[in-house]
Order: sequence, then C-alpha cells, then structure tokens
Amino acid sequence: MNRGLDVLTWLVLLLMLSPIIWLVAASLQTDGQLSTGAYNLLEPTFTAFSRMWKTVDFERYMVNSLIICTAAALCATAFASCAGYALARFKFRGATGLSLGVVGTQLIPGSLFLLPVFMGFVWLKQNTPVALFDTHAGMILVYTAFFTPVAIYFMRYFFAAIPRDLEEAAMVDGCTRFGAFVKIVLPAAAPGLVATFVYAFLFAWDELLFVAALTQENAETIPIGIRNFIGNYQERTAQLMAAGVVSTLPVLIAFFATQRWLVKGITAGAVKG
Repeated sequence: MNRGLDVLTWLVLLLMLSPIIWLVAASLQTDGQLSTGAYNLLEPTFTAFSRMWKTVDFERYMVNSLIICTAAALCATAFASCAGYALARFKFRGATGLSLGVVGTQLIPGSLFLLPVFMGFVWLKQNTPVALFDTHAGMILVYTAFFTPVAIYFMRYFFAAIPRDLEEAAMVDGCTRFGAFVKIVLPAAAPGLVATFVYAFLFAWDELLFVAALTQENAETIPIGIRNFIGNYQERTAQLMAAGVVSTLPVLIAFFATQRWLVKGITAGAVKG
C-alpha cells in the first residue's frame, strides 16, 4: 500500500514538474531545433541565454519587476497587518460587514476593474500633476490595492491564533498597545507575514493583464518582456524559453528561502480561527 502511494506521489510530482523540465530543456536548444523538432538533448547550447539580453532589454524588465513586486508586497503586508490585527482584536460597529466585504472583493473578477482604473489613470495624467500611468508608483498602487484584501483575510486569522495573554502581559509590564503590537504580536506572526509577502510577490510577478494596459515603456515588467520575444515577424522561441527560465529563478529563490515559514504560515492560517 505504501509503495503504491509512493509511486503515485512520484507520478504526480513528475507530472507537475514536466512543464519546468520541458522549459529548461527547450531553452538549451536552438530555434531551428525547436521549429523542426530535431532536439539534441545530449549537446545543449547556452546561446539563447546570451542572446536574450540583446534581443530584448530584459534587464530593465527584471529591475522593474523586482521594484514593483517587492514594494507592492511590502505595502500589502503592512496594511494587512494593521487591518488584520484590528479585525482580530477589536469589536467595533461594522467589523462583521468589513470582514465580509474583504472576502467579497475576491469574488469579483479583477478584469472588471481594468477599464475604470485605466480611465482614472489617463484622467489623472491629463488633468492633474499626479502621474500614475506607466509609472512604478501606479503599478505599486494597483497591485497593493488588489492583494491587500486577501492579505487582510490571511493576517486576521494569524493574529486571532496568537494568545491575548502575551499582549496583556507586555502591557502590564509597561508596553503601550502599539508597543505590544510591534514587539510581541508581529514577531509571533512572522510566519504569517512571510506567507502573505511571498503570496503577494508571486502573484504580482506573473500578472500580465493590468501591466499590459497600464504601462507603455517605463514600468513594464517581465511578462511584457517575455511577450516581446514573439512578434509578427519573428519567433525567437529558444530565447523565449531562456527568458522563462531566468524569470523563474527569483521566484524559486524566494520560495525556497522562505519555504519553512511559508508552509508553516499557510498551514496555521488554514487550521486556526
């Protein structure tokens, strides 16, 4: 029975990893080999990795992604920490409605907000000195607004799982409520903070719809850069695959560097509350 489960586990793992294996293998071939199907896996070439930086200004897209995704994830985590703590600890009028509203926002397709946000950004650009269209600040604002509600949902349950006695003991010793929040509650909720940050970062890293509509040149991120390898008059498939491998590396590093806290945080948020 156990051997059968092991075999099934390995099969599922292989099935899930097969796209990544194919991505890496294809990035080590040439465009001609990919187009004709004459693969030579025994003699890989790294030509696509060296040429992709010249074909497309991929460095600029990667820097934009790192700035926008990191800032948006930090802002969403910070806002969610404050709001989640308030919902978990304080009883006030409208708390239940606010909690339901936070969850309800996730039921609305994000594409419905695209046109209003686009028109708002264009209006601000034409009528005010506030520039959000095609800027880092604009994309950080959009991603923060999108990921904060679900981050609040996560953080509320993390804070609710922390015993109140810890804060009360700190306040008895002279800490203010804010001091107990910073010195006691936030360190205890570190796994939840890490899980929330990584969740927001990963989703922002892959997002294409909004960045394609709300940027033009200055704030374009990696999904736009990868798309540029395939055009009307060119198909640089090998470089496209190489760009996919390079863009995946920061995500893998972020995941494995925070894996212990991420799994612990997600598990705690799933079973408590």
